[in-house]
Amino acid sequence: MNIQFKKGALELCVLALLNKQDHYGYELVKKISDRIAISEGSVYPLLRRLKKEEYFTTYLQESQEGPSRKYYQLTDKGRDHLNDLLKEWEHFSEGVNHIIEEGVSHE
Repeated sequence: MNIQFKKGALELCVLALLNKQDHYGYELVKKISDRIAISEGSVYPLLRRLKKEEYFTTYLQESQEGPSRKYYQLTDKGRDHLNDLLKEWEHFSEGVNHIIEEGVSHE
């Protein structure tokens, strides 16, 4: 898949997953990579940027499997940003789908 498609969609995927519940980094990577071919290295820089932009906060929680895990929790600002991105995504994908249908229809 085109790398630019993935980059644009990755932020939306991360925020959408955090909207439902808090996750730690590897858990986010796993959930996304189960559906979209991404590298682990592409998610962590995004997480740092989104935290810097105050779209979520972090906290440590002890783990039974090893060291404490850093969890990401969506903020109200992050929820607002997610809603904006969802509107943009819907408008964008509707436009692209319309163009594709028009371009490949058999008349």
